[in-house]
Amino acid sequence: MNICVSAFSGSLDSEVDSRFGRCAYFVIVDSETMEFNAVSNMSTGAAHGAGIQAAQTVANMDVKVVITGNVGPNAFQVLSAAGIEIITGVSGSVREAIEKYKSGQLRSINNPTVGGHFGMGRGLGRGR
Repeated sequence: MNICVSAFSGSLDSEVDSRFGRCAYFVIVDSETMEFNAVSNMSTGAAHGAGIQAAQTVANMDVKVVITGNVGPNAFQVLSAAGIEIITGVSGSVREAIEKYKSGQLRSINNPTVGGHFGMGRGLGRGR
């Protein structure tokens, strides 16, 4: 089964990114073999709609589960509509997240965990 983990870099040793829509990479892991493919998140710099774009990208990758820190309402809606299980509140490495999932330590959610525009940074570089 393919599991997508939001990550800061494209390896199993990368830390899980707390942001789904604006994470740097999606690490797609085969839970049986631990073989993986890292996909750069092209929507990370989007002015708006990053969560929707990221969720559509992931939904097109034959993924059954998404593991991340948080997921906003738009990404949640797209992933849920695609029948993808969503797990949030996860930290540590991608490898640790997969192992926790396989051992039954992680639970899926039924609602988004943050509001829209989470992780965008509201300061505009001016210390606000």
